[in-house]
Amino acid sequence: MIALRTLLFLYLLILFDGCTGTTNNEDSDATKRPFNFVILFADDLGYGDLGVYGHPTIRTPRLDKMAGEGQKWTNFYVGASVCTPSRAALLTGRLPVRNGMTSRINRVLFPDSDNGLPAEEITLAEQLKKAGYATACVGKWHLGSKEQYLPTNNGFDYYYGIPYSNDMDNVADMKAIGGYMKFWSSEAHRSINSFNVPLMRNTEVIERPANQHTITKRYTDESIKFMAGHKSSPFFVYLAYNLPHVPLFASETFEDTSPRGLYGDVVEEIDYNVGRVLDTLTAMGLAENTIVVFTSDNGPWLIMNQEGGSAGLLRNGKGSTWEGGMREPCIFWSPGNIKPGLVTGIGSTMDLYTTFSTLAGVPIPNDRVVDGVDLSATLFKGDPSPRNEMFYYRGDWLYAVRVGDYKAHYITQEAYEPEFTRHDPPELYNISVDPSEKFDIAADHPEIIEQINEVVRKHNEKLIKGLDMLKDRGNQKLN
Repeated sequence: MIALRTLLFLYLLILFDGCTGTTNNEDSDATKRPFNFVILFADDLGYGDLGVYGHPTIRTPRLDKMAGEGQKWTNFYVGASVCTPSRAALLTGRLPVRNGMTSRINRVLFPDSDNGLPAEEITLAEQLKKAGYATACVGKWHLGSKEQYLPTNNGFDYYYGIPYSNDMDNVADMKAIGGYMKFWSSEAHRSINSFNVPLMRNTEVIERPANQHTITKRYTDESIKFMAGHKSSPFFVYLAYNLPHVPLFASETFEDTSPRGLYGDVVEEIDYNVGRVLDTLTAMGLAENTIVVFTSDNGPWLIMNQEGGSAGLLRNGKGSTWEGGMREPCIFWSPGNIKPGLVTGIGSTMDLYTTFSTLAGVPIPNDRVVDGVDLSATLFKGDPSPRNEMFYYRGDWLYAVRVGDYKAHYITQEAYEPEFTRHDPPELYNISVDPSEKFDIAADHPEIIEQINEVVRKHNEKLIKGLDMLKDRGNQKLN
């Protein structure tokens, strides 16, 4: 009788547990299938441009909430301070100097560039395809606009977007306006017709010029449609907004609504659409089965004045190897999986490659150097980040290195000035104490400089630079 009562009690306990929706992580449906991955990638968004990162007038309630429910990282870096090499770093998990997607001649690819991401590179999409993932790239690509370099030839099943920056294919009469910088203060830059950029679906141009007033919404629509169409199987969506890179365009709903002006309108519209993605995942019952990360490709384009963003307390912005050029806001979200909190350890977009590959059960390629590290223990358990170093390249020259709290600058250069200065000994900053990089403490810490020098020596010892894939445009060809 006692045994029978015990069995009945256990049966009722299990039944009650199921009725209340309580799940055991080891047995729940959410963990029986692989994680979906969604990368939300802004363009030229600065470290200080979100409410949750301290902006006083740009309202980002959805990203703020995402950070509260997930992890907010404060020392998260991109692989380069401009578009093309940064995107190559994210998708290959490698420093761009290794695959040639960086250059001292052309810092990014252009519509008339001959080359793109080398075919031998293994993208994150190609990695996840090995595990049966459906893959989509929506938005800005900027890793080559010729057909062989487009997303559909780099592991993505589907592409919808503008293949390069939204300010390219500029057809305005610059001579009549008075030059490039005067163009940005003229009314001409307010017209979508000044930028003859193509909107593509897979390899076909479906609209030219793209209506950039609606592009943020349409990118989100396409991403949601793809997720809904693949909700029964694992998927990877790389949603790379073209904005807030100039030219700035907002939809009618958001235009003239932000206290920060047009730039704020654009960021607040991105925030709203991030919320749409999260709400869709929740409505489909996939929120606890999906890891979403939001970050940006590089710092704010400060030379664009009020139409550029803010790096907050960080020094400089896009184009530079100061903190404002390469440290970005980063938020991870996955209810029931990501351990909520503030992470002050170092992370990088390159780590997404290794982390997501590992979680999908796909081995990391062993025939090349992969610079990403696995952040899983930090994301799920709150362990310290395994990354302790960050390399700051400009073109194929190493400008600075961070080890722990300290950053040594071997070369300094303003973002868009040709002059540069070599430093021997290097300038040294404790960027945990001095994130604005104001106080050079090299004279007080020769032992730290020696430690960083040793990291550089070991790095250079094994470094094989890739062939420059950005230098040639038009009819010039690589030899």
